[in-house]
Amino acid sequence: MSTSVHPCGRYRHNTVVFILAKEYNLKNLRTIHRLDRLTSGILLFGRTPKKARQMEHQIRNRQVHKQYVCRVEGEFPEDEVVCSEPIEVVSYKIGVCKVSEKGKDCITRFKRLSYNGKSSVVLCKPQTGRMHQIRVHLQYLGYPVVNDPLYNHIVFGPEKGKGGNIGKTDEELVKDLIGIHNAENWLGMDGDSEMSLFKPKLDIEDRVSNSSGDKEISPMSNSGLIDDEQQQSTQSQSVATLKVTVGTQTGSEPPDSNFTNEKVTIDPHCYECKVKYRDPKPSDLVMYLHAWRYCGPGWEYETPLPSWAASDWNNGNDDR
Repeated sequence: MSTSVHPCGRYRHNTVVFILAKEYNLKNLRTIHRLDRLTSGILLFGRTPKKARQMEHQIRNRQVHKQYVCRVEGEFPEDEVVCSEPIEVVSYKIGVCKVSEKGKDCITRFKRLSYNGKSSVVLCKPQTGRMHQIRVHLQYLGYPVVNDPLYNHIVFGPEKGKGGNIGKTDEELVKDLIGIHNAENWLGMDGDSEMSLFKPKLDIEDRVSNSSGDKEISPMSNSGLIDDEQQQSTQSQSVATLKVTVGTQTGSEPPDSNFTNEKVTIDPHCYECKVKYRDPKPSDLVMYLHAWRYCGPGWEYETPLPSWAASDWNNGNDDR
């Protein structure tokens, strides 16, 4: 999926909660869990606060069993593989993890479902809920998700992080990831997460890698250069920021219109205003990782599998 679950960060409209309210009149839904922005599959919502709290309690106490399906590079082993490597968050600022002895304990069980000669469809059963757990464990095993824009990348070394062999410090890894984002301007991170590359919180010294005259090199812009005309345009803009909640999104409560234009201030050095993002390609908006089945005490939900999970599927992207 490529839609944010609820209003958060820079996302306000066209979230999953918003669409369900407007298109299906399902208002006041309570979010129980989220998926990475590029992950498809099951999302659970509670229609009442009591039910939402009940299901959240079940998830926290590991009473909910989750099954994911993904397509990975290469021929995954036929027998069940259990990965119990601890996972550490390398950087909360850009949202990247790795296997590390200093990480938190976690377990994922993997079972191959099919192999088409180039890639394998794998059933994943995470026993814990660490950030990017399935993707990081598959990277460690040497079978990254085919089109994972983050963990299937040589930025983690020639073997793409297999066996935890990255060959660089955490600081070097973060720096290189930001450099890749500068060039590609699309890393597929969870856009409504505080850990997202789309919500950078780097110090201003880190945002400007070089300067020349009146121009700056912005680490996240397409061309790297911010011209005077663009800066003047940014300075002339005034945006009225209203309090946005799920209620105001879905029409169940009025928006907070307590806004005074005279109090608006503009920072000519605002980094966010200078960022130019390219439009994503369709291939950027999907990852071959699908939340297939969730079940708990007395309940179970399952979704149809996507086309890429078929045993005979091959659209030419397996070499990616």
